[in-house]
Amino acid sequence: METLELLRRRSENLEDLQQIVRTMKALSAVSIRQYERAAESLAEYERTVALGLQAVLRDPGHRLPAPKPGQGEAVVIFGTDHGLCGRFNEVITEQALAQHSIGQQQTHQRWLAVGERLAAALEHQREHQARSELRILALPGSATAITELVQRVLLQLDAWRRQGVGRVELWHNRPTSRSGYRPCHQRLYPLDPEPFQAQASRPWPSRCIPQYSLGWERLLGRLLRQHYFVVLFRACAESLAAEHGSRLAAMQTAGKNIDEHLQEVTARFRRVRQAHITSELLDVVSGFEAAAPAQPPSPPFPR
Repeated sequence: METLELLRRRSENLEDLQQIVRTMKALSAVSIRQYERAAESLAEYERTVALGLQAVLRDPGHRLPAPKPGQGEAVVIFGTDHGLCGRFNEVITEQALAQHSIGQQQTHQRWLAVGERLAAALEHQREHQARSELRILALPGSATAITELVQRVLLQLDAWRRQGVGRVELWHNRPTSRSGYRPCHQRLYPLDPEPFQAQASRPWPSRCIPQYSLGWERLLGRLLRQHYFVVLFRACAESLAAEHGSRLAAMQTAGKNIDEHLQEVTARFRRVRQAHITSELLDVVSGFEAAAPAQPPSPPFPR
């Protein structure tokens, strides 16, 4: 039978867990909005980069450079550093591994896992370890640190291109609601020329035609690097927002389960305490009756 002390300790432990869950829910709710604002703030910068590319590519004969021949494939994939977010890492890992045919005979693959937990999920795939290399980066702790992470990813992309990598893919989870998300896939290299050609063919938004003194090929290279920066920054911000949304949903479920369990433990504690009180009262009454002197029977009533 459960003792009062045992039930009291369980109740205290559940209350401690309840406080932890409330704190994590609050942190996740604040973080979601932080990373959503980071992604939203990128819109104006993205528009500036797009106008720069339009100005460079609008001249006849100015086109995106043809992709250099290369071998092998590289994948940049965003996940999480921490747990308590459901199947966030497993979902994106399964999608990416299925898409890139891990376990089949193919060219050498390179993976850049952004997130310690995600890297652990990838490392569990033995076929993946045998046929490709894995690099790991930690996620930023705040929106202000995303830029530094993106710069490190860009340096890795440069290294891959120098090694002759012919194709680079990007995977991340994008939020679909406050707590939902879906895996997203995008090709980073080689670039699809159609969106850039469509942008170049649009009318210029003002009466002032842009001019530039830098060589167009050099300027195009710098603008394309900023284009990659925008794509990676948005992917990181969206992934972090989706992560905290998933964690918020997990904490809400955990909080509900803890509340139900706490109510059950509290009810059991009250029943056991009431049983103890009743037992003690019965013992007192029994002791009193045993200690009381015997009284003679009452005389019968006269007729």
